[in-house]
Amino acid sequence: MLQKMQTTAALAGLRLSCKICPSPISSLPNPSPPFNPSLPLPLQLHKQFSLASQNVLEAASPLRPCATLSNAYNETTELADIDWDNLGFSIQPTDYMYFMKCQQGGTFSKGELKRYGNIELSPCAGVLNYGQGLFEGLKAYRKQDGNILLFRPEENAERMKAGAERMSMASPSTEQFLQAVKDTVLANKRWIPPAGKGSLYIRPLLIGSGAVLGVAPAPEYTFLVYVSPVGNYFKEGLAPIHLIVENDLHRATPGGTGGVKTIGNYAAVLKAQSAAKLKGYSDALYLDCVHKKYLEEVSSCNIFVVKGNTISTPAIKGTILPGITRKSIIDLARSQGFQVEERLVSVDELVDADEVFCTGTAVVVSPVGSVTHLGKRISYGNGVGAVTRQLHASLTRLQMGLIADEMNWTLELR
Repeated sequence: MLQKMQTTAALAGLRLSCKICPSPISSLPNPSPPFNPSLPLPLQLHKQFSLASQNVLEAASPLRPCATLSNAYNETTELADIDWDNLGFSIQPTDYMYFMKCQQGGTFSKGELKRYGNIELSPCAGVLNYGQGLFEGLKAYRKQDGNILLFRPEENAERMKAGAERMSMASPSTEQFLQAVKDTVLANKRWIPPAGKGSLYIRPLLIGSGAVLGVAPAPEYTFLVYVSPVGNYFKEGLAPIHLIVENDLHRATPGGTGGVKTIGNYAAVLKAQSAAKLKGYSDALYLDCVHKKYLEEVSSCNIFVVKGNTISTPAIKGTILPGITRKSIIDLARSQGFQVEERLVSVDELVDADEVFCTGTAVVVSPVGSVTHLGKRISYGNGVGAVTRQLHASLTRLQMGLIADEMNWTLELR
């Protein structure tokens, strides 16, 4: 049964900044009908036009407005017909994805929204043969008033640019990245969970799409953005997860690509992660590949160790991804009086730790209930530690717009 949310704002009919066109290929079981510009997007818009004005959105957002506005409109948004109370972390096809291309040495063309579906690639594409690919992950949250919040999207834009430089790839500008994310979220607004039910996971993807046979940068790059409504990454939710230290396989090496969000980094963890899950653990915790004694990361998130008023996390030195949630938790913890140390953290420190937790866009802040190392299980209480709970609450309340954003981290869309 469709749930309806109605909001009335001093804005006018929504028109995205990029054109919308049908995708040439779709693999969906029930593909959306071909786009008809005379029909609305999957948002039911009832508009009442008056004097043209863009002042409201410009005041609310540091980005250029992506809508043509008049003085007032009434908007009725029909939510997608899915079970919002039982969202997991898996792909749910939505309505639109964003798409733009660039030739090597050039600049990205103006993007467009296409119906979500398959994309066409040459078998010689750089991403398929030589792994030229990067991705980002961020989330959109629906507030109680119906407005939408993005969390630090400019940080994702900058991280993708840094990754593209390392991987010899063309990349969209920060402004292009932000506009693409904004347009994709608004086009898929009906898939954003109701307040408190989850979030809309946003996946920007940059790939070497041009054909190349010899080892060389691809001659063409494609930037796309797709989205999916999600719940908790770990099935435990805020309940503690259980990790096992991986002693033989390593996620990254000095001088490699562990510090950027390239696709190959995640393929490298699949074997150890799968083995950990077969043994009943939530995930694997990796050590450095030189000394094999210092903590690095979990498969898809950063790690923190709490002892008294001190919170320690492995320093960023090229083998660890500079997580945006990691960076945010460090700033929040320091603002609340904790001493935060970014340094080499020995696996032996897990024995005496008061709490351990993980951070990441997908996992947010996840408490660790136990870590098993060389057959020895180290447990951390019977529930969620006080420090972990405090930082989780501080971050999520800010992301969902439940408290004032004194850090100036959120971007509000209407």
